[in-house]
Amino acid sequence: MTPMSSSTLDQLRAQFDNAPYPRIPLDQSPLADYDMQFVHSMVTPYYLRYRRAADTVGKVILDAGCGTGYKAHLLAIANPGATIIGVDLSEASVKLARQRLDYHQIPNTEFYTLLIEDLPSLGMHFDYINCDETLYLVPDPLAALQAMTSVLKPDGILRVNLHSALQRHAFYRAQELFRAIGLMKPETSQSEAVQVVINTMKALKPDVVLKQHAWKPEYERPESDGSILANHLLVGDKGFTIPDVFDLLGAANLEFLSMVNWRHWQVPDLFKDGDDLPALWGMSLMAADPPAQLRMYELLHPVNRLMDFWCVRADADPPGSPVDAWDDEAWQEARVHLHPVLRAAPIREAAIAQIETGQPFELTRYIDLPAMGTVSLTALETACLLPLWDGPQTVAALAQRWQQIQPTDWATLEPLSENTAFARVQNLLNRLDAFLYVLTELDS
Repeated sequence: MTPMSSSTLDQLRAQFDNAPYPRIPLDQSPLADYDMQFVHSMVTPYYLRYRRAADTVGKVILDAGCGTGYKAHLLAIANPGATIIGVDLSEASVKLARQRLDYHQIPNTEFYTLLIEDLPSLGMHFDYINCDETLYLVPDPLAALQAMTSVLKPDGILRVNLHSALQRHAFYRAQELFRAIGLMKPETSQSEAVQVVINTMKALKPDVVLKQHAWKPEYERPESDGSILANHLLVGDKGFTIPDVFDLLGAANLEFLSMVNWRHWQVPDLFKDGDDLPALWGMSLMAADPPAQLRMYELLHPVNRLMDFWCVRADADPPGSPVDAWDDEAWQEARVHLHPVLRAAPIREAAIAQIETGQPFELTRYIDLPAMGTVSLTALETACLLPLWDGPQTVAALAQRWQQIQPTDWATLEPLSENTAFARVQNLLNRLDAFLYVLTELDS
């Protein structure tokens, strides 16, 4: 470790020992935060890669850079039966993480004060690694990635994110400014530094570019100290571009899987008519690989603070076959799971209520991250899928249930055939698969 990186680590450790992050009350629970559970469930990326529904019981999950443990709590809720291991460089944060999980009586959790680079010393390997809001602070991101790769199981999945250099350019200018006047020195108290930032920004004229791009009135509230520390005064903060991301992955022997919020990285969505792109754009996008498409997006519209993505080991098993590539025989053998986050009791109760009243059931009310608009089921579709709340079903069984609910073709008043019922269920599942609301796998 170089003297500079050692000094940065000491500053980071001091910053998070003095102000552990995230600043979320100990008694706050993510139990009803279904969108965040969807992100933190290893089932989500596992299906994207292998087209199989993972069983989380007995899995070992690492929260690398666990902070005060809120994300570890999320991981425990989103992955029932898994063991959660948390590591962080801040002893104060680790202490709070233990207290949080104990308070909520979450079993099978362990926390260690440890650098990510030292993960091999644990002697453990992980099915899923969550490294959230951490890697952009590490002095040597590549060494940290390589350490995580070394403890990732062959079919494991790593979630990591980096700050966007383009989206956060104003904050990086602010950090350079406040570093130049001594606010980010170890001997400067955080409360003093925060107050100087507030006084500086309040005193600047409204048309000063830094104030326009890196300041909001809410930063002046007493409870916003954490936001200023996490943006204007964040020690070790680094920005990256899409090419940087793929260079790091290649050097760490990792393979890109997907952006976590993949629907918010689609270039056609930036045009007035995504189905009628200007000349050359359609062909360019068809020929572009994921790195090129993502680079186009960040150059056109750098609004994502995080480049948040899943990846796998370069030697991982090949991807599974997506449902739109299946033939009729494959569909006959397929089994369907409801995404486990949607199986929560309150969501099931809401689905039954909508069936009983004949009203649409809005899935995006609970999980909207994979969708760009409202996704709803009719009462008939909801009733057909209701057995999925109890467990996986074959497509054939769901088609039979559709036929029981709707025995007559509403247009012709003729009996609804088995083939028609099967085709309607197949179309429904194909539509929902795009959002991962259902997970359809070949029955092995």
